[in-house]
Amino acid sequence: MEAFEILFTASFWVAAIRIASPLIFATMGELICERAGVLNLGIEGIMVVGAFAGWLTVYMAGDLWFGVAVAALAGAAFGLLHATLTVPLGLSQHVVGIGITLLATSLTYFTYRIVLPEVTSPPRIEPFQPLPVPLLSDIPVVGPALFNQTPLTYLAFATVAVVAWVLYRTPLGLAVRAAGENPSAVEAQGISVNAVRMGAVMVGSALMAIGGAFLTMSAFNSFFFEMINGRGWICIALVVFGSWRPGKALLGAILFAAFDAYQVRLQQLTGGVVPYQLFLMMPFVLSILALVVMSRRAAYPKALMIPYQKGER
Repeated sequence: MEAFEILFTASFWVAAIRIASPLIFATMGELICERAGVLNLGIEGIMVVGAFAGWLTVYMAGDLWFGVAVAALAGAAFGLLHATLTVPLGLSQHVVGIGITLLATSLTYFTYRIVLPEVTSPPRIEPFQPLPVPLLSDIPVVGPALFNQTPLTYLAFATVAVVAWVLYRTPLGLAVRAAGENPSAVEAQGISVNAVRMGAVMVGSALMAIGGAFLTMSAFNSFFFEMINGRGWICIALVVFGSWRPGKALLGAILFAAFDAYQVRLQQLTGGVVPYQLFLMMPFVLSILALVVMSRRAAYPKALMIPYQKGER
């Protein structure tokens, strides 16, 4: 009975929304890339770079929003590298993505050791603090979960709305979707397919990096290398789960986060009787099952992972 009652507590949903926030940023970033026809497997490494760049900027300069901006720029830079290799040069998106992850992770580790050679434990910063919305934060359960979060969580939800609006309500969004479905139609309109795809990858990578920065600047107050812990790969799965639609992908991120928050509380209830590894794998197993069910009906972008050269039909 106690296990069921957890689902109706405010603390559970506060934790679920907090866990979902970095996933939302990174999932929206991956969704933009794939909508334009580019699979970005560099997401894991880009999130590491974003987490480190944002944290180090705040540690050395002190301004949180400036740290977010630096993280986004670092992500966009790696996105530019990824896009240059995969879009105009047409290299394998799988190989380049894995290479970007390895490069970004290794470069982060190297930079960390250069900047902080004598540090045994990561220095702490003052992260974003919860910013309650007057009146709305007083609503039982829903109020603390949705309206008593840090500014980056509010930004994550706003990002979903902006991405959905741009993709489905603007000419730019139409061009991005067409680049992933029928790039020859984009070229027929006098628009550069390469420019659209490269821009989408850069913007998407910037959002991935902000997702990483959330962990060091909002969820925690320091940087350590294991903190991404496969979240990037989960975000790729969430894009498929959401059928490449922002709203559904948002629900998927919250669902996975709820599984994750729930397993932590179940560990506390069992008191160590059940091996903790069983609980740790629970959100991933449930997410895989949900992915299997949803992906059978998903309509992926037709030109996803297919290089395009000008003049091709």
